[in-house]
Amino acid sequence: MFKVNEYFGGKVVSIGFQTETLPATVGVMAPGEHEFCPNKKETLTVVSGALTVKLPGQDDWQTFKPGESFEVSPNKAFQLQVAVDTAYLCTYE
Repeated sequence: MFKVNEYFGGKVVSIGFQTETLPATVGVMAPGEHEFCPNKKETLTVVSGALTVKLPGQDDWQTFKPGESFEVSPNKAFQLQVAVDTAYLCTYE
């Protein structure tokens, strides 16, 4: 069954599901700035829009566009800047 999650007053909405191999979410982020601290390893792929990300231990921001992915280790906070509505797919290990 699907699980719907809302964060940051509804600015981030995701639907959780099980892929053939890993748990995942697919969702949409509205413009804004957000910080997440996953409890599992995450691989986040941009589907549409763009995410500007400051990864743990990095000083520079990186922008990821459709088809591009990044990974975040468990219990490591990362920051996001979202300029336009952005869709994503996230898998968890």
